[in-house]
Amino acid sequence: MIDPIQRWADYGEKPDYAGLLTFAGLPYTEDPDELIGCDAAIVGAPMDDLTSDAPGARFGPRAIRAAGCTTGPHLATGVDALREALRVVDFGDAAILPGDPVRSHEAIQETVATVLNAGAVPIVLGGDHSIAEPNVRACVQLHGPVGLIHFDSHSDTGREVFGVEISHGTPMYRLVESGEIEPARYVQIGLRGYWPGTAEFDWQRERAITSFFMHDVRARGIHAVVGDTIQRIGEGPVFLSVDVDVLDPAFAPGTGTPEPGGMTSGDLLWACRELAAGCQIVGADVVEVLPDRLGALDITALTAERIVREVLTGIAMRRNGTGGEHVTGESQRGAAAPDRVGIPGVMKR
Repeated sequence: MIDPIQRWADYGEKPDYAGLLTFAGLPYTEDPDELIGCDAAIVGAPMDDLTSDAPGARFGPRAIRAAGCTTGPHLATGVDALREALRVVDFGDAAILPGDPVRSHEAIQETVATVLNAGAVPIVLGGDHSIAEPNVRACVQLHGPVGLIHFDSHSDTGREVFGVEISHGTPMYRLVESGEIEPARYVQIGLRGYWPGTAEFDWQRERAITSFFMHDVRARGIHAVVGDTIQRIGEGPVFLSVDVDVLDPAFAPGTGTPEPGGMTSGDLLWACRELAAGCQIVGADVVEVLPDRLGALDITALTAERIVREVLTGIAMRRNGTGGEHVTGESQRGAAAPDRVGIPGVMKR
């Protein structure tokens, strides 16, 4: 185990630009035996071979680590999740192979499974959204079928993208069809734009997948949407997947398929913490960060880094019994696109 702060031990923190680059200055290890006793572990999945638009998410894990700073108590909750409430380490990157997405997915699944088998929660830094498939599959190997909370401007439930079945636009379809995600416990938040079409939403409605479009979030408020999501997910293991393009490009310009009209970073950070406090999160990922600045100057990577902190803070709050502040609302099952995509409204099953 390497502690990047060791040389600055007298000060309790190090400059963000100095020392070994790890998430939030956390201890670093690649030894599975050193995961024993950990509550959570950061894993990088630096691949973007399966993106259908702008590449660059392979640089996301390094950028997210570089955008961070050493940790302290969360000012809104008083919880220091990374140093006091939880034992968290940086487990490095999965041994991806450029140009070989199949073996890269196998490496990601193996690395995530190593974290899970040690009793820790994997928090995976992407990478394009295709990495959700090996991430979830590793969780299912241990926990059985899981629920899914999915922040995204796109549903990623295509059968194929440009004739390709394994893509960053298809992982959720593949995971539901394989039985690894329980569709009745699958909630999408933030959908908007012009893809996918009616065929995909018809498929979702038939399986009672819940969709909160961005116009629903605006009309009802994030508190009500989070309350409904917690109610819909219920008890049992759940995976949390956050595509940063759920954010408006004003808050996350560095992503491959940006879509105007999205969430604010404040709402997303709060929602991630509340959902982690209110649900049994067994794994999470943050994906589709395309860095274009250095360190914390990259606002997309910085926001992604804070998403991870909020998730870990929520997990810590759930474990110590402090809970969250979510408001329970009416759950909507099988929500789908209206008669035509892009027209406001959520149809019930």
